[in-house]
Amino acid sequence: MLKVTKAVFPVAGLGTRFLPATKASPKEMLPIVDKPLIQYAVEEAMAAGITEMIFVTGRSKRAIEDHFDKSYEVEAELEARGKDKLLELVRSIKPSHVDCFYVRQAEALGLGHAVLCAEKLVGDHPFAVILADDLLYGTPPVMTQMIEVFDHYHSSVIGVEEIEPQDTKSYGIIDGKAWEDSIIKMSGIVEKPEPSVAPSNLGVVGRYVLKPRIFKHLRSIKAGAGGELQLTDAIQSLLADEQVLAHKYHGTRFDCGSKLGYLKATVEFALRHPEVSVDFRAYLEEHLSLMLD
Repeated sequence: MLKVTKAVFPVAGLGTRFLPATKASPKEMLPIVDKPLIQYAVEEAMAAGITEMIFVTGRSKRAIEDHFDKSYEVEAELEARGKDKLLELVRSIKPSHVDCFYVRQAEALGLGHAVLCAEKLVGDHPFAVILADDLLYGTPPVMTQMIEVFDHYHSSVIGVEEIEPQDTKSYGIIDGKAWEDSIIKMSGIVEKPEPSVAPSNLGVVGRYVLKPRIFKHLRSIKAGAGGELQLTDAIQSLLADEQVLAHKYHGTRFDCGSKLGYLKATVEFALRHPEVSVDFRAYLEEHLSLMLD
């Protein structure tokens, strides 16, 4: 079984929920403290041993390419000023053993279509799909957990978490039976069902490890919910051919596709940040104290 060394990052979305901030800047470049969302996603992939990053981009996404490219001017300026720590930080964004590739999704035809756009770059290899909107914090990192499951069972793996029953209309929802600790053997998956017909309260989060056979199913399915090519529908079709597992990951998810989730992530990561955590915690405690007086 081939190792998972490739990750697909669908980053062509417009980010309309964050307008006007995303009018000219990709939503994936929104910072959480001092790193953009897409960098957290790439770091999670690198921690799992992935070395080929495939970005499915669209218009106005050039900033993502620039972020992972070498910046001669910035590095020369930092080196000349003797700012070695900052120079090392900038160079660590894309280590030399990691390669980045970019492919355009010309039309916004859904997550399934975005993944299909990466087929030629993925080839006949298993691969990860990581949605930067879902910022996941876990020990070990969530993608590391999922690749361990993939390596053990040699099956595609979908990341899931328990959600409130009334929220099923916002998620892909899986059906299946508990197999081992945190592992569910899937029997079905449906995109955004009404709570009354949802098969479970296990919602899909933005992490997948997939076998290349998924591309065959992406090419054969028809447009689904929202008139888009849904990755969920392709996974449902894949279940007829092979086993697919769901993994209840260990960690915390921040939905940075929403303003509230983004703000929560900013606070949580600031409280963990070695440079600002102490002062930021003191500020919050003082501010909350004043509000309660």
